[in-house]
Amino acid sequence: MGASKIYSFVNAPAVEREESAVSSIEFARQTLKKEIVALEELMQGLGPAFDTAVDLLCAATGKVITSGLGKSGIVAGKAAATFSSTGTPAVFLHPVEAMHGDIGLAQKNDIGLLFSNSGETKEVLEVLQAFKRLGLKTIAVVGRKRCSLGEFADCSLDAGVREEACPLNLSPTSSVIVALALGDALAACLMRRRGFTEEDYSRLHPSGSLGKKLLLRVKEIMHGGDDLPQVITGTPMSETLYILTSKAMGAVIVTDASRTLCGVYTDGDLKRTIQQSKDFLDVKVNEVMTADPVAIREDRLAVEALALMENRLSQISVLPVVDKENRVVGIVRLHDLVRAGL
Repeated sequence: MGASKIYSFVNAPAVEREESAVSSIEFARQTLKKEIVALEELMQGLGPAFDTAVDLLCAATGKVITSGLGKSGIVAGKAAATFSSTGTPAVFLHPVEAMHGDIGLAQKNDIGLLFSNSGETKEVLEVLQAFKRLGLKTIAVVGRKRCSLGEFADCSLDAGVREEACPLNLSPTSSVIVALALGDALAACLMRRRGFTEEDYSRLHPSGSLGKKLLLRVKEIMHGGDDLPQVITGTPMSETLYILTSKAMGAVIVTDASRTLCGVYTDGDLKRTIQQSKDFLDVKVNEVMTADPVAIREDRLAVEALALMENRLSQISVLPVVDKENRVVGIVRLHDLVRAGL
């Protein structure tokens, strides 16, 4: 019986429903507009309470404990994840589980960040009480200015909206977006106040593409040792050609006897040498090499090597790699950087 009722509801003739000339795309735009308006009103309404919240978060030497129930709990969980990934240790505490032992994760130097659209959610108020007993400072993000949670928290942020984006003005939609945005704004301000950098971010995201870009060093992807295509100045082209083809790096690095960088000779240079010299095998490599080429230190970031290659007037595909004394230790190719995900 239940299944048939569901079927008849889903497949009810269109004439039984309210007809509308508005297309789905237009209706979606109207929905998004409501959420945009809510965000604009939030932005215009920010005041001293927000500064206070940021000060409280900065002053806390422990972690941020977020909490909320239902959709507010989802917002709280996202806020905790954002704080943690941007240098502020944070954890989400489910308000029901908190009252069954999980409140034990709270310590005196922590701070509570509680989300509730109504500001009257019983379970969240119980968490507030528990935090108060432990002496924690608390920040409330609420949808109503006059509510119990906002009244008893140390700081209250207004996340109220005039209208939900839901066509019935019932389901939390605009209010969820506003609460999420407030959490993001708090995290962004903390990053700025604490001088959180891209390198700091990369340490917390070592497996992500940004982590690769910011942490990968040239020495980790360069070719060195027996793979290094190197000749010294004065080497004839016959020997240079053997190194160039057998190492298959697209170039040979030319050094003096002490391995100090002198030049680079590439596959493209070989073509020009053949065209311009009848006895090209007797030509010395230092006579046709590119002298004083651009190079990169082995301890520099791989992304810097990529920038050096891409920013040249005529794009280059290989770079000599040197140590602090300008001694050649390797070669890095554009192909290696691309393969590394840069």
